[in-house]
Amino acid sequence: MTNPPASPAAAGLLSLVGAGPGARDLLTLRAMQRLQQADTVFYDRLVDDEVLELAPPSARRVFVGKHVGAHSWPQDKINAVIVAEALKGRRVVRLKSGDPGIFGRVAEELAAARAAGIEAEVVPGVTAACAAAAANGISLTERGVSDTLVLTTARCRAGDPLPDCTRHAKPGTTMVFYMAVRQADRLRDGLLGQGMPPTAPVTVAVDVSKPGARTLFCDLAALPQTLAQHGITGVATIIVTYPKAQTQRLAAVP
Repeated sequence: MTNPPASPAAAGLLSLVGAGPGARDLLTLRAMQRLQQADTVFYDRLVDDEVLELAPPSARRVFVGKHVGAHSWPQDKINAVIVAEALKGRRVVRLKSGDPGIFGRVAEELAAARAAGIEAEVVPGVTAACAAAAANGISLTERGVSDTLVLTTARCRAGDPLPDCTRHAKPGTTMVFYMAVRQADRLRDGLLGQGMPPTAPVTVAVDVSKPGARTLFCDLAALPQTLAQHGITGVATIIVTYPKAQTQRLAAVP
């Protein structure tokens, strides 16, 4: 049995909540609170069932996930349904994997809420880059090795040209690629073209913080083959470090 709808005069609240990489205990306290207070939860396909269990039994749960090549829930439709639900005076949680502000379409959903006069907030979450690095004891920045961190993606909106996701590769940079598995060949070639050495270390993290989590390590040159060899075809986080050039010591003049 679901909660009765609130009065049309009541103000609804839309919370765009980061669910983190998967493990429930990586949620923030604020994210947990918003879930426990929710009347309706709209969630993505990467959100773990254990996270959804934090919502009250009476809360309505609506799957609005997207699959590659099968976008049954286009963004305009998602915007419309979350706004419509909040306009009924309900406390609406739009639950997104990772952090809503990192490749999470948060700007579009915020704009839709504001256009309708709905109070909206963003609750940050642990993004895949941080979770993958932490799970494997990797520092995304390291003194003398990497002083710049770039989060980028190899995917784009339908009809747009593929992003030039390797253009920021410079010595002293760690790059984290989201949604890039299917572009592994282009990724490798682009990084090599930017001067990154073929031996640059790569970490591939799959299902970070979930029971089936696994991590692969390889050199940049072997990235496509490594993914194919291990059957990695879906969502994974790819971390590549372009170490700083070693300082050349000048020989003393006799």
